[in-house]
Amino acid sequence: MPFRSPVSEYRFLLDEIVDFAKVAATDAYGEASPETVEAILSEVGKLSEEVLAPLNRNGDLDPAVLENGVVRTSKGFADGYKAIAEGGWLGLSAPADHGGMDLPQTLTCVVNDLFSAACLSLGLNPLLSQGQIEALDHHAPDWMKETYLPKLISGEWTGTMNLTEPQAGSDVGALSSKAVPNGDGSYAVTGTKIYISWGDHDFGGNVCHLVLARLPDAAPGTKGISLFMVPKYMVNEDGSLGDPNSLRVQSLEHKMGLHGSPTCVMQFDGAIGWLVGEENKGMAAMFTMMNNARLGVGIQGIGVAEGALQHAFAYAMDRKQGKTPLDGKPGGTGTIIDHADVRRMLTTMKADTFAARAIALACGVAIDMETATGEKEWGARAAFLTPIAKAFGTETGMRVSEMGVQVHGGMGFIEETGAAQYSRDVRVTAIYEGTNGIQAMDMVARKMMDGGEMATTLIEEIEAQAETARADLPELGGAVWEAAETLREATEWMIAQGDLNDRFAGAVPYLMGFARVLGAHYHLKAAMTEDGDGPRTRLARFYINRLLPEHVGHLAHATCGAEDLYALTAEELSA
Repeated sequence: MPFRSPVSEYRFLLDEIVDFAKVAATDAYGEASPETVEAILSEVGKLSEEVLAPLNRNGDLDPAVLENGVVRTSKGFADGYKAIAEGGWLGLSAPADHGGMDLPQTLTCVVNDLFSAACLSLGLNPLLSQGQIEALDHHAPDWMKETYLPKLISGEWTGTMNLTEPQAGSDVGALSSKAVPNGDGSYAVTGTKIYISWGDHDFGGNVCHLVLARLPDAAPGTKGISLFMVPKYMVNEDGSLGDPNSLRVQSLEHKMGLHGSPTCVMQFDGAIGWLVGEENKGMAAMFTMMNNARLGVGIQGIGVAEGALQHAFAYAMDRKQGKTPLDGKPGGTGTIIDHADVRRMLTTMKADTFAARAIALACGVAIDMETATGEKEWGARAAFLTPIAKAFGTETGMRVSEMGVQVHGGMGFIEETGAAQYSRDVRVTAIYEGTNGIQAMDMVARKMMDGGEMATTLIEEIEAQAETARADLPELGGAVWEAAETLREATEWMIAQGDLNDRFAGAVPYLMGFARVLGAHYHLKAAMTEDGDGPRTRLARFYINRLLPEHVGHLAHATCGAEDLYALTAEELSA
């Protein structure tokens, strides 16, 4: 079965679950009318189905290569990127005064979800440019905005982010790249960066690198890091491309998946760059791009989950194996989808994909409402939901794609079926833009510096809806309310811990427990849109009865503290 864009699912989520109408009702986003949203869903859906999805398998089998210093991308990728750029999709949420559409970030989430579901390797490229556009819009000097933003928004040029070095992964403060003033306002940037997604390509135009580096005599750690724009080609006064800069792709990483996306080792040898933001404030500027990317990466996981689900469903509808309980009965298919365990897997895949997508879109709505209203509560909500959206979205992508392999049985382990590609491609999403462990630690530390106020607010909203649901859906409403109370107790435990390491020890299970309960909240809301019973209610019942109970184990784990993690010595662990 060819990839099918789940347009009706997005429409339902926007209209019934995350209340996108409140975003469209603001002065800032008044142009995001139902007609505009429908047109976007239709056009991006068609692009994903007809142009991008056919490239996905080829990107895996015909990976990007480095030939004589030039990155050659997978066959068809240049045309696919051109279609994305010509559609204006890089600038959907970009500022209108530089050529963007100034539409809500929530709609960009939907676009990135579709691109990722169709072809993650290529869909990663626009995500990086989107993040760079936001960083430059917030922090770059006016001349840089005027030079770079129109080209990035049009897709003529592409953007990257250069943080990681061989000795400095998650500990960005350990980086050693240097930037020396040239005396004319520019800087000579020298250093090696690794894991640079789409660090180069053969699409034409410029590749605009945002690079973290240290000025002479800068303070150690993150307080001494500055951010620089370092283009592949120098830019002439008339905006045309000039001489090549002093940088190169040293090699391409040999990866488990995402073969169509060139991941570069970049070497900067006195490359000319310009300061973005203030000296020694590079992390603040880069975090603008990273926070954008964290939600985007969560969306990538959800998109891959969608692709893997559709792939597995098509196989289950076609594969005949053994006698099923529905053989010869109405509704039976005669294929493996009639087996109970296959139904369990496919329904789990569908239920988790819905939950993760709802959380991510709710985060997008919070971002848009903060932008539109300036209200701090919306900002706090967006900040709290971002690590959940990133971690749960990518965990869902990994679980769903792995389950998709299992649905295929032995054929899932055979590369020709394409099932394994989803699992290989999505695996890195739990690692980059801050590992999921770092997301969880951020959630229980920085995001709870308000004394748990936002966490409590969300829990109270979950309980209020569950109480309302008790009238028509007493079993489901009661289960969600009880789960929210368990989450409240775990949250209070987290807040009471003075030793952050006790919080960190249970951070990941706490995040996953929170996500489980949030997922139930959105499934319950979906069920409440139906009169008595229907497919949404049946899916919600499955999630709440079978998946929601996992929150008990997660939250029990979350509140154990750190002591037993250190009970075994390093030597005993290795024995």
